[in-house]
Amino acid sequence: MPDFGPIISAADLATLLSADDVTVIDCRFNLADPPAGRRDWLESHIPSASYVDLDRDLSAAKGPATGRHPLPDAESLERVFARAGVEPGGRVVVYDASHGGIAARAWWSLQWLGHEAVALLDGGYAGWVADGYPFESGESGVGPGNFKATGPARPTVTTDEVLAGLSEPGRLRLVDAREAARYRGEHEPIDRKAGRIPGARNLPFTDLVDEAGHFLDAANIRQRLAAVLGEDASRPWTAMCGSGVTACHLALAAEFAGYARPAVYIGSFSEWIQDPDRPVDSG
Repeated sequence: MPDFGPIISAADLATLLSADDVTVIDCRFNLADPPAGRRDWLESHIPSASYVDLDRDLSAAKGPATGRHPLPDAESLERVFARAGVEPGGRVVVYDASHGGIAARAWWSLQWLGHEAVALLDGGYAGWVADGYPFESGESGVGPGNFKATGPARPTVTTDEVLAGLSEPGRLRLVDAREAARYRGEHEPIDRKAGRIPGARNLPFTDLVDEAGHFLDAANIRQRLAAVLGEDASRPWTAMCGSGVTACHLALAAEFAGYARPAVYIGSFSEWIQDPDRPVDSG
């Protein structure tokens, strides 16, 4: 169902909740308190929503040379989404607390496995509740699905490819989704080194949503992308961030606005700085 997504309103989701082919996945997560997401889901969630955890489900184990949220292999992700109730060819809606920065990783991961019918809930759970839609508590009771990967459909970029791209200006256009102060190296609350990859441009993912977490209109997002990428929407580019999570939000927003699907640098800045010899810019 290629016309499903990449975002969906709370009103539209409310009309689909009873459909047999729709699976809803709660992706709420707090970097400062990782268990909080599951606790919040148990306390209240959209009816029949399963829970998927950023650290345990959408990321592989960290290694000495990896970023903070490595991409799991296809087989591991296949099991995660099957356990969440996803069926082959079914429609999937993912959501987080509000702005979509976490749920976008689930959206991208499903598409990386070849599952195109995925939408992110505009405004997230906060918007759902604010609009007066129903919720439930406790385990969802959703049984496992028969989800099978149909093959990667989303390109990724490795650290070696980024390093090689530095020697050829224009070869690899990086756009960093982190907040501007982190990009400039003014402060770094998460990673051990501040700054950015040389040549990367900045478009904070939060600049593409309003204060309530609703996406700006497609024309506005397109204008903001054009400011960092140029008007040619077909030229290849790569989204990155701190650990390959909110980079997926840029990928989703680009698709919504009609820009070319970017590759995602999953390792992102947290992997880049594992080698002290790799250059870092600031300012």
